[in-house]
Order: sequence, then structure tokens, then C-alpha cells
Amino acid sequence: MAEEKFPINIWINEERLAKIQAAGLADMCKEVLAGLKVIAVPATAEQRDKILKIFPTAKFDAATTRSIENLPRQIKDQIFDLVIENKSVDVVDEFLKSVEK
Repeated sequence: MAEEKFPINIWINEERLAKIQAAGLADMCKEVLAGLKVIAVPATAEQRDKILKIFPTAKFDAATTRSIENLPRQIKDQIFDLVIENKSVDVVDEFLKSVEK
């Protein structure tokens, strides 16, 4: 059985969409609300728990989306930049290494 993943949803505006398309990841975007798109960066349960510990404002939505929410904007920007650099959504380990002390 595959390990459950918990997404960090990053909203995609026009500027980000251009970067996503240039990185060849446009097919990973999901349309969620009236044309608004998100890209889901998956985290394991262990990664989710580390993120929640490091960022006290972050929450885990266990009731509906099962996603990691309320991360500071600059953190989501940092994760987005890693997605573009790596041309992959599998960047949570690299992200955690950059923020763990």
C-alpha cells in the first residue's frame, strides 16, 4: 500500500503559471475554483509533522482536504521556487533541510 501524501497547495497566478509551463510542469496544476489553479507539493506524514513543528502558524486540515495549510507566504514562495528549480513537486526533503536548524 502506498504511503499517504499530504499536499501543500500553492496557488498559481499568471506569473507563476508561466514559470510552471517553462519548467514543463503545467500538467500538474489543478483547477480548483473558477479558473484558479493550484499545484500540490506532496509531503509524507513525517514531513508534515516536521513542517507543523517548525511553523507554528501552519495547520493540518484533517477534516476536508487533508492538506497542510496556513504556511507563511514567503515559505510557500520558497517551496514554489524549489519546484521550479528541480522541475519536480518532490521537494519537501530539500525544503526541510534548508529550514531545519
